[in-house]
Amino acid sequence: MGIQQAADFTHQTVLLHEAVDALGITDQRASGIYVDGTFGRGGHSRLLLSQLGSNGRLIAFDKDTQAIASAAEIQDPRFHIVHDSFAAIGEALPELGVSKVDGILMDLGISSPQVDDASRGFSFRSDGPLDMRMDTTRGISAAEWLATAEEEQITEVIKNYGEERFAFQIAKAIVARRKTDAIRGTRQLAEIVAHAVKTREKGKDPATRTFQAIRIFINKELEDLEIGLAAAYQALAPYGRMSVISFHSLEDRIVKQFFASKVKVEQPDRRLPIRHIDLPQPQMRLLNRIKPSEAEVSANPRSRSAILRVAERLPGGGA
Repeated sequence: MGIQQAADFTHQTVLLHEAVDALGITDQRASGIYVDGTFGRGGHSRLLLSQLGSNGRLIAFDKDTQAIASAAEIQDPRFHIVHDSFAAIGEALPELGVSKVDGILMDLGISSPQVDDASRGFSFRSDGPLDMRMDTTRGISAAEWLATAEEEQITEVIKNYGEERFAFQIAKAIVARRKTDAIRGTRQLAEIVAHAVKTREKGKDPATRTFQAIRIFINKELEDLEIGLAAAYQALAPYGRMSVISFHSLEDRIVKQFFASKVKVEQPDRRLPIRHIDLPQPQMRLLNRIKPSEAEVSANPRSRSAILRVAERLPGGGA
């Protein structure tokens, strides 16, 4: 079977209603400004737009050119798409004349069209070019990186971003193979990994962790997440909410720690004469932690690992 075009693929938006409902778009807040940090195929954006009033506004972001093309189908004056990562929120919003927003939704997952389209190189289940870039107009492909990266760097990437205990063996096998044969295809890389991994995890292909690690590295996903969370917080108006969906432990750890840092307050020495009104205040409050229902996981197994965390900016917390 040949490589299918991305248009043939559909995407089931994970935690669709939960993530949008968590933003608390009441009648009074329906005229506000909201951000969808990852447009994908527009599931969250379309539901958000359906809840906004005529004066509401939605600004969406995405790095993927196919997502940008999909966003062009939305002919709604309240909607604007930015071809960039949500890490660019801090720069993009002021350029659009926006200083504060009432809610931000960030879906950190890779979309089904990206995974299922073999031409993108994200999956080893179908053979395709080893690209893995979410934005194919920028940066280097996975194949280009693997062709020149030092063995030590490949080891660190696979170990740190894939939590792969055979990272050294995999990196060594990659470097050995590229001396005689350029590594350009997804199946080719998967086979190299399979020979290097000695112990198989039940129900998981041995290449899973390596492909995840290289994808995260190529797209700077964790760096973008840290920058994006900080920028999103700065953009939130008082009582504005952040609704963040993560899909693996590395992402969720960053989100959890970020929210915790905004909730935690350093208590001053009780012996100091400080008035209650002058005590430091928390910057955010945690509202919820939600996982997909059994029904959703049954209908969409890829939602199994998703975690939605929700927090609200408080008015007295400062920067």
